[in-house]
Amino acid sequence: MDVGCWQPDARRDVFGSAPDARSLFEGSARFSRDRRLTRPHEYARVFKQSQRSVDRCFTILYRPNALGRPRLGLAITRKRVRKAVVRHRIKRQVRESFRLAQYLLVGLDVIVLAREGTATLAGDQIRVSLAKHWQRIHQRCKAS
Repeated sequence: MDVGCWQPDARRDVFGSAPDARSLFEGSARFSRDRRLTRPHEYARVFKQSQRSVDRCFTILYRPNALGRPRLGLAITRKRVRKAVVRHRIKRQVRESFRLAQYLLVGLDVIVLAREGTATLAGDQIRVSLAKHWQRIHQRCKAS
């Protein structure tokens, strides 16, 4: 019985073998665990000594790392954004924006902090704000 939804052999190569899972994602802009700040000392290192990019939506702290890849940390607090639903929406938008712009931020640890009033912004305003931050950071790092 063929329902047309799922075809188990559709992803096989010309020789009949299934492709390696890693080869499916090579060259993509994935946001994997190695692209995240995960430990308190990693956050502390950036908070202790960093450069800033500030606008009315976000404060972004960044510092070079020795890894050759960008890493993102989020500090979207309940003090700034009261509702959990809105905090999570902002975090998803920040992650997606970072994922798409990570080629501009090679070798940086980045922490994004929400500012007062971010909760009331529309999604496109948040995306525009983040895109400007990524460009600004890229220009500053390129110049130095």
